[in-house]
Amino acid sequence: MDSQHQENDDAMDAFMDKFKAQKYKGAFNEESWEEEFEKIPMFMKNAPSEINPEKTPELACLQSILFDSDRSPEEQAKSYKDEGNEYFKEKDYKKAINSYTEGLKKKCKDPELNAILYTNRAAAQFYLGNNRSALTDAIAARKLKPDHLKALIRGALCYIEIKNYPEALNWCEEGLKINPTEKKLLETRTKADKLQRAAERDARKMQHAEKKKQSQKESLFAALRDRGIQLYKQNPGEEERSELSHDGISSENAMGAEVFLDENGSLNWPVLFFYPEHTQTDFISAFHEGTRFIDHLNEMFNEDLPPWDTERKYQAQNLVVYFEDEESESFYQVDPEKTLLEALQHKRFRVKAGMPSFLIFVKDSAFCINYFSGRKVYKFT
Repeated sequence: MDSQHQENDDAMDAFMDKFKAQKYKGAFNEESWEEEFEKIPMFMKNAPSEINPEKTPELACLQSILFDSDRSPEEQAKSYKDEGNEYFKEKDYKKAINSYTEGLKKKCKDPELNAILYTNRAAAQFYLGNNRSALTDAIAARKLKPDHLKALIRGALCYIEIKNYPEALNWCEEGLKINPTEKKLLETRTKADKLQRAAERDARKMQHAEKKKQSQKESLFAALRDRGIQLYKQNPGEEERSELSHDGISSENAMGAEVFLDENGSLNWPVLFFYPEHTQTDFISAFHEGTRFIDHLNEMFNEDLPPWDTERKYQAQNLVVYFEDEESESFYQVDPEKTLLEALQHKRFRVKAGMPSFLIFVKDSAFCINYFSGRKVYKFT
């Protein structure tokens, strides 16, 4: 025995001498050992999205051990659940969803495990903002396990996100029957109740506003009828009320203003002035029906004449006002001393798109004479 021990000692000494003299070739590089360590399948923190058996045979082998088809569906489903949970912890929700989905595909006979897979997938979908998909999974989990609290919590949260507060409250109540002290359910119920009350309050406000708007609309219709103001109808026989609704009397037009009745019962109109000679326009947001055209022209063309009037000829006393009758393809000259209401009450005037419009020219100018050459023009004095 002593000779055998001596031989072993001699062999070990020889090995150690050789080890000291010859550097080990398989050692990690001291500068990059962490990167090399990460390449070892058993110690990887993050697995690659696609595993190539030829490039990473060790990883493919490890995966086959975890998800071997020879293992029971329950074992495989649990492995996918665990894998999904790891991805979930890393906040890689898309990969987590893929793992939970693979687990559900195994169709194992354990309803509780399947309920967990559905609930976990619902959570991952929720964090990605896929609230409808998350809710579908929460419902599926409850079918398998009606008392699954996590599924009830997740479903309630989903209902809040899609603004179905009554259902959120129902799910909270169902959960609190199982566990009356569940903190998350209590918090969620409080939140859903608060949001539902706010939604109901907003709905009442909207309903009130709609009623007020409808009342104002009816008052406008009555004011127009009383004044004999006619509206442009695109189609012959079209109801006046339809044109009002669609072309902007009761809703804001393109300029962002609409006709309204003031506190004295007077109509105030958004009015557009066109200057064909210079292809310019002026917009008056609230032209009182009792105001004369000359009053606005004096206000607009005082000492500060517009920059486009280089010849300085657009002065109130030199200007003439017209409106166009599209139906008869004719023009009517309006006395500037007339009020807006008087112009609107003319038998040939039609309010189009809720905004009366007028053409402004320099009286007896070459452009004005040329513009109306060959056109039908009438005076409204």
